[in-house]
Amino acid sequence: MTILISNATIVNEGKSVFGHVVIDGDTIQQVSFAALPPHGSYDQCIDAMGCVVMPGVIDTHVHFREPGLTAKADIGSESRAAAYGGVTTYFDMPNTVPQTTTMEALEEKWHLAAEKSHVNYAFFFGATNDNISQLGRLDPHSVPGIKLFMGSSTGNMLVDSDEALRQLFAQATLPVMAHCEDTTLINRQMALARQRFGDDPPVDQHPQIRSEEACYASTAHAVALAREYGTRLHVAHLSTACELSLFEPWDGTGTMPLVTAEAVIAHLMFCDADYASLGTRIKCNPAVKGAADRTALRRALADGTILTVATDHAPHRLADKQGGCSKAASGMPMVQFSLPAMLQFCDEGVITLPRLVQLMCHHPAMLFGVSRRGFLRPGYKADVVIVRPHAPWTVDAGIIQSKCGWSPLEGRQFDWHVEHTFCNGRHVVDNGRFDPAVRGEQVTFRC
Repeated sequence: MTILISNATIVNEGKSVFGHVVIDGDTIQQVSFAALPPHGSYDQCIDAMGCVVMPGVIDTHVHFREPGLTAKADIGSESRAAAYGGVTTYFDMPNTVPQTTTMEALEEKWHLAAEKSHVNYAFFFGATNDNISQLGRLDPHSVPGIKLFMGSSTGNMLVDSDEALRQLFAQATLPVMAHCEDTTLINRQMALARQRFGDDPPVDQHPQIRSEEACYASTAHAVALAREYGTRLHVAHLSTACELSLFEPWDGTGTMPLVTAEAVIAHLMFCDADYASLGTRIKCNPAVKGAADRTALRRALADGTILTVATDHAPHRLADKQGGCSKAASGMPMVQFSLPAMLQFCDEGVITLPRLVQLMCHHPAMLFGVSRRGFLRPGYKADVVIVRPHAPWTVDAGIIQSKCGWSPLEGRQFDWHVEHTFCNGRHVVDNGRFDPAVRGEQVTFRC
């Protein structure tokens, strides 16, 4: 099938230019910046006048909950939500049931995604104190990286042995993506909070329990190990201003830094003042912190200190979000709304449109070596999104595609609308109409 997308503002490779995109089958055939669209016979023509055309978003940090936790979410429901939000590729985290800490569990996830995923997929392999020897068996063409929980434990996935940590950093040939919070400091602060408030401290204590100190100590340790062993390290979901000092801004030229950082939507949108109105709906790990931290993280999007933006999409049933710091589950669904939220930041002057595309498309592809995705280039896979500005809409329960059925963004208005999502040239979302027959592909990686 041949598709012409014409008369758009194409945002790609650092520029915003009027032009046209031709798709042939699953591949981008042509990106033209001429005044008139390329001549030809097309099976489908979309006049994108007034719209922005960009590569599909690559979200390198999601929890789609399958297998084992499918009451909260599953690959089918959450990949549908991703498609509605212009996300055409996701990297799923290993804390499922069973955890993705064996080759058998990894292969089962590939099988499930091939059957169910509506967009493209890859899966991190989880490190434990006991499976470091298996890391050398991972196929670098099939696995994006190793997920390391250096602090906050998820089942037995906490790597807290210094010997195991050093072995991992010394042997890792794939990127290491680390969740950095210091468990000892968190436990100490939780004990103090329980003395003051009881067994389940109120949620506004969450940023004091999972504190700036706990984040910085763990992140600094991870960065030091990466520099000592020459290991590629990507630190997930920075939440504090002080952690930013551990990273070198990258201007996009030359070699990408050895040590890089991610921000996620929750820490960019919310601050501790929002606990009063949103309560445990914004409870996540690391915790949403102060307004000054949020401001610093937003500034770091533009200056090159933050390299990628993801969601840490982590659905829970609302019943699981009841309680306080001890009892309420941590995490929130975000994958459907990350692109509109970031586009809103463009309107507010936080970042430019080309910078958004770098953070959400180009840099994830470059950092993890994604093959033929993340850019609008001839010969690349046709993962393409069309978004319309000045098209206000409001988040409500009726439009939420995630199985959990809620969002901390309910009631919030956005001014950008995702009109079309193409995944491998397939029109998975067409002005709100979803094609359930579309299946994504397993992402491959360049070594």
